[in-house]
Amino acid sequence: MNKPELLAPAGTPAAAIAALESGADAIYAGLARFNARERGENFTPDSMGKIVEHFHRHGKKVYVTFNTLLKEQELPAAFEQLALLNSLKPDALLVQDLGVIRMAKEYFPKLTLHSSTQMGFHNSAGLAVAEKLGVSRVVLERQITLEELAVIKAKTKLELEVFIHGALCCSLSGCCYFSSYLGGYSGNRGKCKQPCRRRYYTPKGNGFFFSPQDLCAIELIPELRKLGIASLKIEGRLRQTDYVSAAVSAYRLLLDTPDEDFARMIPEARRILSGVGGRRWSHGFYTSASSKTLIRPDALGSAGKLCGSVEAVAENGFGFTASSRLFIGDRIRIQPENGDEGPALTMTKFFVENMPATRVSPGQRVFVCCDKAVPPRGQVFKLGGNLADYSKALAALPEKRTALDLNIILRSDSIKVFPPALPGVVWNKPLALSPAKSRSVTGEQLAEEFKASDSAVWCAGVLSADVEQGLFLPASELKQLRREAWDFFKKELLPEMVADNGSVEMEKFRKDYADLTGLPFAETRVETAALRPKGEEPANRKSFRSASVFEFDSTAREVILPEFMPEGKLFTLAKAIKRALDAGIRRFRVTSLYGVEMLKDIPGITVTFSAPLPIANSQAILMAKELGASRALAHIELDRESLVAMRQKSVLELELYRLGRPALLVTRAALPVEGDVRDARTNEFVVRFDPRSNLSRIYPKKVHSIPRLPGFHDFFDLTMAHWRAEDTDSFNFDRELP
Repeated sequence: MNKPELLAPAGTPAAAIAALESGADAIYAGLARFNARERGENFTPDSMGKIVEHFHRHGKKVYVTFNTLLKEQELPAAFEQLALLNSLKPDALLVQDLGVIRMAKEYFPKLTLHSSTQMGFHNSAGLAVAEKLGVSRVVLERQITLEELAVIKAKTKLELEVFIHGALCCSLSGCCYFSSYLGGYSGNRGKCKQPCRRRYYTPKGNGFFFSPQDLCAIELIPELRKLGIASLKIEGRLRQTDYVSAAVSAYRLLLDTPDEDFARMIPEARRILSGVGGRRWSHGFYTSASSKTLIRPDALGSAGKLCGSVEAVAENGFGFTASSRLFIGDRIRIQPENGDEGPALTMTKFFVENMPATRVSPGQRVFVCCDKAVPPRGQVFKLGGNLADYSKALAALPEKRTALDLNIILRSDSIKVFPPALPGVVWNKPLALSPAKSRSVTGEQLAEEFKASDSAVWCAGVLSADVEQGLFLPASELKQLRREAWDFFKKELLPEMVADNGSVEMEKFRKDYADLTGLPFAETRVETAALRPKGEEPANRKSFRSASVFEFDSTAREVILPEFMPEGKLFTLAKAIKRALDAGIRRFRVTSLYGVEMLKDIPGITVTFSAPLPIANSQAILMAKELGASRALAHIELDRESLVAMRQKSVLELELYRLGRPALLVTRAALPVEGDVRDARTNEFVVRFDPRSNLSRIYPKKVHSIPRLPGFHDFFDLTMAHWRAEDTDSFNFDRELP
């Protein structure tokens, strides 16, 4: 029975302990900066080091999230954190930004990299590019189907990781600008305000048109096991320990159950999961039936169990009539009517029928004491019960040990062990080994034995074993050799002699970065206008006409590859590319990394990396150049200062998205609305369904329009915008992107 890794979320050290005790094989967690859940508590470097040590002692893994887009000004600080993470020795880093991949490969080549779902890999062509990038595992886009997953898995050697439980984003990963557009809080930078969970309004009515149900893939586990998926991932780094414990326990139960007994264990797994709050369960995007019913416009976007509605608000609290049992220590959230994220709190003091109480029953009126602003008529959701106390387990976490890399050389007459970083320090011992009659000792056995350091200060790092073939070495003697070697190193070495703080790499990066000079500003500004066939040409402009690779006419000089191309349509795209080449087109615009593979080995073409493929810093530009790009569109979310800073270090020609309506959200979900919508703050949008791609997109009603910047070529997107539009907006251009 194939048993994939069970990967749990850990937004706090306590959640990490809960995951371990409940049966997780690995966790994913992040530090306070540069991770896609910056709103959470997260880890300090010290607590992360202790958790890594603790998990490794239990034979489990820790993956650290370093998966946000970086602005140019953040590169030095991000590199320092990358050096810190390298010293903590996690089992892998989850990454989104091409610049982070480039820095890791160049300066910390021993780091294992996993591509975050934010990179948007969704077909086999994309995985071929991921392999070139040097990642060992890909967290796939959450909007691929089971059928597509099976085909993709058969075409790659990379490990695949998929989500099996938790909240779902409405948008394709890495393609959402919704939160950023409404206030600068970018989901691509770990600051999403979840506008998809809000109530929206149309002339025909209102509802939660973009709020998906939660994913629960219990019934799909046998098929995922059969496919050989490497890791099954539970979402929820913003959730508490009760959720982590329940979710891990439920899926651990199922993963340990043979297929023939699986069906009878499903009710028990559901019972375990029902103990923590969540939205209605679904199969997410794994099945076409589920994706068609994923959005319920009448369902409030809040997670949890509905327990009542606020009836009165006072300075020191609020009152409501309970519709279910609540206890002291329960955690609740009060959700405003418009669907915005409301305040959350733990019920530490409340009154029932004007008397102090520790529990409230259905039908009783309760007044909850709190000092937070509570929305009138808000709905009260129970998020979870009393949390387990992990304080003792956290206090007992071991200190992070220093990893010692060792080379081991075994010959018939001797054994020699030494750290390659300190070649003058050598432990050796004469031996008299006999030829093996059956099983001879191997390098793998030697390295495995030397992993056990028996030290509170040292742990084994990278072990390399060179073993003469055909030797017999009894297990007891091997253990004794290992003990003697480690005793020697414990006596002769201090951690500071070998500790890797990244100082050498940081100095090299500082020099390389200081020497990095951008291209001279182009004397001639090139203008490119994306239009539909026979679309309106900008007045009095001489620009390159650009159009979809599926919809271009004889006036087009460039074609655009779509941001999402299902596995089953790659052949259709290949034929469309050939038609464009036959028509004499030699300029191609790539909007997702899979396009690099589709265009490989075609001579004489010019490739531009374009939105929503994010190019946000000079290190990402260097990687884009390695992948064959000769030009890049600067990331559309960036502010003026960040754009200027990136341009000064860019080794590629850059374009600026100066005018258009960028898609704020792109989804395969069947949205229950089309046309004009608005939110409670009078922001207006347009929802369009594209039958060719079966994708829905949300566009801002206002046209994005910003002034020219020196050194940038101009890009005008007129596929959804009019050249002479008057109602305009500058997105983040005139405000600092946090």
